[in-house]
Amino acid sequence: MTIAYLNGEFLPLADAKIPVLDRGFIFGDGIYEVIPVYHGKLFQAQEHLQRLENSLEKINLVNPYARATWLELINTLIAHNQGGSQIIYVQVTRGVAKRQHHFPENTTPTVLMTSSPFTEPNKVTEGYHVITRPDIRWLNCDIKSIALLGNVLLRQEAIANQAKETILIRDGYLTEGAATNVFVVLQGIVFTPPKNNLILPGITRDVLVKVLHDANIPCQETAVSEAQLRTADEIWLTSTSLEVAPITRLDNQIVGTGKVGAVWSTAWDLLQRYKQQILQAN
Repeated sequence: MTIAYLNGEFLPLADAKIPVLDRGFIFGDGIYEVIPVYHGKLFQAQEHLQRLENSLEKINLVNPYARATWLELINTLIAHNQGGSQIIYVQVTRGVAKRQHHFPENTTPTVLMTSSPFTEPNKVTEGYHVITRPDIRWLNCDIKSIALLGNVLLRQEAIANQAKETILIRDGYLTEGAATNVFVVLQGIVFTPPKNNLILPGITRDVLVKVLHDANIPCQETAVSEAQLRTADEIWLTSTSLEVAPITRLDNQIVGTGKVGAVWSTAWDLLQRYKQQILQAN
């Protein structure tokens, strides 16, 4: 039985109920965070909680808990769900109020946390297919907002085209995937768009940038044009669930040699080594 946390109570997920006037349901007025758990241990917990705090601040929603309390609650939820490898979803909305667009006064935020089983990805030998589409989303993509309709529609385009992901283009430049960050390799140099309001600051993205730098593999956080994307030797996706995944077809065109790239293989190994070091230290 899956256990959730809702507003101070641990309870069966099926029993977790939220009033219909919750602003998260009415307006998408809230934020969320996704934290991986490997063998009962949180990975990059401080970084994930910092991003949660940043998102709350950007939508002017008071953080309901101190960071130590968040950690205690999340670890308790992990234990309730039998440890192991999990994905923890944290969602905070502005709470229940009369339906009106402006912020209500004196509301209590709604805090929901759920757990899903997580199977760690394996190192693949075949790459994935992705498609490209215009980035139709709003201009505050750095907020991990629960208002994800644009992302949902774009990811559904990938599903409809038997693709792994939809990579987004805005004004001739790569931003990110519908639910991923994107890296490209050109002549041995790794590039990824810089963190700004047009992309979500991915935790896996940041870890990958770090391990590449530490291994003296050239990696630049800089604007990537659509032309560079389409002529890349390698393309990668990063996310909590994928970790780092290779792309070998872009809009049904072969990427590089059409095979999983050597730089990606090195990046995968570096990421796994870093992950094990962090988990062993915790």
